[in-house]
Amino acid sequence: MRFYPLDKLINLHDGYTRQFKIDNLQLLLIQRDSERYLIEAQCPHRAHPLDAATIDKGVIQCALHQYRFSIADGRLLHATEEPCRGLRTFDLVYERNEIGVMLEER
Repeated sequence: MRFYPLDKLINLHDGYTRQFKIDNLQLLLIQRDSERYLIEAQCPHRAHPLDAATIDKGVIQCALHQYRFSIADGRLLHATEEPCRGLRTFDLVYERNEIGVMLEER
């Protein structure tokens, strides 16, 4: 496993959303209500980017087909077409003044 830094803690604030690419993995770092989340950055339904999704009360809604997922655990909450898997979520790691993720080395 390897630590991949994403951002400095000083840059995070409520309303923060930023996309990161690590190898072929697209990740979305989110902070809402003082809680931080790291999820995959594409909707599992049709791979639409989630950086333009709406986020409200712990729910992210894809702009393309309005699928809704929990940002805390990735659960699919609402499907407008065929059901799909939930979002992948990742544990955040704090190292000194940075936030990041531990991933298998490629």
